[in-house]
Parts: sequence; C-alpha cells; structure tokens
Amino acid sequence: MRRKLRLRSREDFNRIYRGGKSFANGQFVVYWSRQKIADPFRLGVSASKKIGNAVMRNRMRRMVKEIVRHMEDRIVPGTDFILIVRKPATAMKLREMEKSVGHVLKKAGLLKKTD
Repeated sequence: MRRKLRLRSREDFNRIYRGGKSFANGQFVVYWSRQKIADPFRLGVSASKKIGNAVMRNRMRRMVKEIVRHMEDRIVPGTDFILIVRKPATAMKLREMEKSVGHVLKKAGLLKKTD
C-alpha cells in the first residue's frame, strides 16, 4: 500500500469514527466518510488485542492492506475508510478474506458500479 493512501493520525481516525458511517459483516467492520483530500482514497486498518498476539494482528493488517491494494481501481475516489478486523477473520484463507472485504465494501457503497 502506497504511503499516501494510508490513514495514520489519531485525528483522522477519530473524525471518521465520530462523523462517518459504518457497515459490518461477521469478519470486518468498515467506517467511512467522504474527503476531498483523499485522492483516490485513504485506508486505515485496525486490529485489536482480541484478535491475538502482535504477530497475528500485524499479519491481518498486512493481508487486509494487500487485498485493498488489489481492489484499488474499484474503490470510489474521495473516501477515507477504516477496516476493523474481527476475530473470525483470523481463521480465514486469503480468498475468503477477499470475498468478505469485497462484501463489506460493497455493502457500504464504496465499490464502483461495474457495467
């Protein structure tokens, strides 16, 4: 994931949590808000200690970032979003995670319409 596409500051996370919309499925939660400065989008990934030890949390963050990187051309521009990893996602294979992330982003309306 390119550096300019990452959400890093606490203020950005808090702004999205407070003022954004959210959607969820069993494995992921997405909070998002429209931002003009997000070109094409910015992503933050959160994995709490409930997920597991540091190795597991970092692995999940890396996998989610890679999945979103592959979906980059399908994501609606001008959007900041945070993907929160839930415990059931730790048992999933990469293909299942791709489907789950795609599902939650589609549910939130963050994927472009395909013709």
